[in-house]
Amino acid sequence: MSSKLRFKVVGEAFSKKPVEVPAPEQRPSEFFGKYVFNKQKMFKYLPKKVYDKMCDVMDNGAPLDRAIADQVAAGMKQWAMDMGATHITHWFQPLTDTTAEKHDGFVEHDFKGGMIEEFSGKSLVQQEPDASSFPSGGIRSTFEARGYSAWDPTSPVFVIGDTLMIPTVFISYTGEALDYKAPLLKALRAVNNAATEVCHYFYPEVKKVVTNLGWEQEYFLVDEGLYGARPDLLLTGRTLMGHSSAKDQQMDDHYFGSIPERVSAFMRDLEIQALELGIPCKTRHNEVAPNQFELAPIFEECNLAIDHNMLIMMLMKKIARKHGFRCLLHEKPFAGVNGSGKHNNWSLSTDTGVLLHGPGKTPEENLRFVTFIVETLMGVYKHNGLLKASIMSATNAHRLGANEAPPAIVSSFLGKQLTSLLNHLEETDEDELITLSGKQGMKLDIPSIPELLIDNTDRNRTSPFAFTGNRFEFRAVGAGANCASAMIALNTAVAEALVSFKVRVDALIAEGKSTTTAVLKVLREDIKACKAIRFDGNGYSDEWVEEAANRGLDVEKSCPLIFDRYLDESSIKMFESQNVMTKTELEARNEIKWETYTKTVQIEARIFGDMAINHIIPIATRYQSALIDNVHKVKDIFGDEANELSAENMKLIKKISMHTKNITSKVDEMIEARKVANRIENAREKAIAYHDTVNPYLDQIRYEIDQLEMVIDDEIWPLPKYREIMFIR
Repeated sequence: MSSKLRFKVVGEAFSKKPVEVPAPEQRPSEFFGKYVFNKQKMFKYLPKKVYDKMCDVMDNGAPLDRAIADQVAAGMKQWAMDMGATHITHWFQPLTDTTAEKHDGFVEHDFKGGMIEEFSGKSLVQQEPDASSFPSGGIRSTFEARGYSAWDPTSPVFVIGDTLMIPTVFISYTGEALDYKAPLLKALRAVNNAATEVCHYFYPEVKKVVTNLGWEQEYFLVDEGLYGARPDLLLTGRTLMGHSSAKDQQMDDHYFGSIPERVSAFMRDLEIQALELGIPCKTRHNEVAPNQFELAPIFEECNLAIDHNMLIMMLMKKIARKHGFRCLLHEKPFAGVNGSGKHNNWSLSTDTGVLLHGPGKTPEENLRFVTFIVETLMGVYKHNGLLKASIMSATNAHRLGANEAPPAIVSSFLGKQLTSLLNHLEETDEDELITLSGKQGMKLDIPSIPELLIDNTDRNRTSPFAFTGNRFEFRAVGAGANCASAMIALNTAVAEALVSFKVRVDALIAEGKSTTTAVLKVLREDIKACKAIRFDGNGYSDEWVEEAANRGLDVEKSCPLIFDRYLDESSIKMFESQNVMTKTELEARNEIKWETYTKTVQIEARIFGDMAINHIIPIATRYQSALIDNVHKVKDIFGDEANELSAENMKLIKKISMHTKNITSKVDEMIEARKVANRIENAREKAIAYHDTVNPYLDQIRYEIDQLEMVIDDEIWPLPKYREIMFIR
């Protein structure tokens, strides 16, 4: 990019006006779900008997009767056509952290020389998209193309533009899951079955347990022109080079600050379209880093919440371009400032209430509360390494442990009151009643301010898995990730813990113990067993790393090695015993994880090498030549005085030579390291080689380039700088 073009692009970015977003003519409650085939639409477009059967499927997990599929499809097609749809697609989530779709029109021959709009139950229930080019981890050979997508009726269909979108699972011809949704649904069923059985100790009337999820989506917005002027942002989603701005987030003035007008227009547009698609957006605000923002919805059932999160990420990217932005969902698009995560607020509820809700009104309710807290901790403790693997990626590795996100060690913060209670239960053998206090009042010495209700626990932002009142907050999930990966691991781990709990309690009851005595005895065993996972201190401290290792927690930092936890004997046993995934499916997913890691670093290294040699070195050399020319001219004019007058320029000339020499040599070394790694056939070993021998060069080369950025003439620097990219006006 020429200097004139760079300044032109920067100037345009700072002078853009917000796009006008007309205010909706209705209240949000009136247009919410406008483009969703929800129960209200189903009741209107389906026969009553078919509607009742579909409600049974959606609410109670009853098997879908294919005999009604044609009637459902007919009603669904009519509604979709009334909404302007002309095509359908099975919308699924392959193992790429993105979504996939293949569109088919409502078109069939009428055998009279014309065509008719048709959509059959068969087309609704399943399709056969080509599976050959999606990651399969070796389950399918490249030449074996057949795969199936099958309708998930528990997640409502919706219309976007002219297309009816049908959420589906995606499986191979031989039955293995090739997506996130299929094992997620199995994990949710496992925790439902296990938790319902345990609930019956306290509430015999409970019929089902539902997993709830509330995600908090962080993201960056950058001007589209500046984005296009950075090849690294364009192709990797992050800046591979760039010296920090003199001012970024150190004044804490962006956090919760006034939302810039252009961004506010984008947010309004996004929220309107999201609400029309049934996504219950509630919260929006500026985040800590400049240009960083957050959106959060109301809690929903986990499967639906994940579909909505995948949909919102798609909408963000599309709507951002309409407003002259690009939306960055990379976990660390800018060095030196906070990266982006996606906090997953997880809880369990029954058809009668919330299991993880805070202290109850009776000792029995408190015993239920403590039971589900402890068994959740048991699952997290036993599989803490697996939970870390479920959120780890080449991109999230840049964020974890960087004083803005939880460390790469899974622990759980409970707060003072709950910690004291568990310690007390551990130390006593009596069947005493459990008492817990709810929110306490706090009066301020300001007459006009009402009494505040203070939670019974503070929050700990350094904890990856913190209890926050009526839910656990899994804070380590990456901004661009599919939440399903973490939710599959967490729900399966909790299901396994609850199954084990019930087996042991039932054994004690069979021996003649009362239910309360049996529950308390097993709880004490588990409180002691999982004590290592509880940590209320500073997760950023060096002391915690050492202590965590002594406690037996997983402290591995290498991304490829962290993925090994999926293939631990305990992980395979857990997934198979809960009928969530087989060993074959786990091995395949790990192959994909290792390959994805390798390709991510490989792409970054190739782009970085190209930018260093073809963008930075020529500019540095040009500026150096100008300095050398100046030194010669000074000598011609001032003679013996030239050495003193040109001293600073001589220092710059030498400094540029040193940095360009280091850049060139390190790029060459990085290329050779990549060539060596590329010859490794084993996916795991290749990923390890890229982590150990290629990835370190990215930081080393970046340092040299960032130093050059600070000394080379600003007018000829080829790339938009952090101070230009990170501030929206």
